[in-house]
Amino acid sequence: QVQLVESGGGLVQPGRSLRLSCAASGFILDYYAIGWFRQAPGKEREGVSCISSSDGYTYYVDSVEGRFTISRDNAKNKVYLQMNSLNPEDTAVYYCAALKRTDVQCSPAWFYYSEYYWGKGALVTVSS
Repeated sequence: QVQLVESGGGLVQPGRSLRLSCAASGFILDYYAIGWFRQAPGKEREGVSCISSSDGYTYYVDSVEGRFTISRDNAKNKVYLQMNSLNPEDTAVYYCAALKRTDVQCSPAWFYYSEYYWGKGALVTVSS
């Protein structure tokens, strides 16, 4: 059974950092591009970042570029999202996702496919 489990969320003050982890099981992460979405209160879910399986290519939405870093450890079947310089606008539930296809790698279009494996989400609250 495929599972994605996020961890590392919590309450953090503006300007501080958090690292989210996503542990994958039931499939071999090596073959899949994987990414992070988030959904803020009252807003639609948006793509945040993704990373390819083939060459490690990464993509970030403009609002997090330069502050967030995505990485993967295929040996551990894990993906990480390092979030620095957090601000209140980053408050959201963050979801780890893997597209149910191995032929599609990370790109701005990666976030607009229809079928993903999803984690249950990790709440990140940025507040003083």
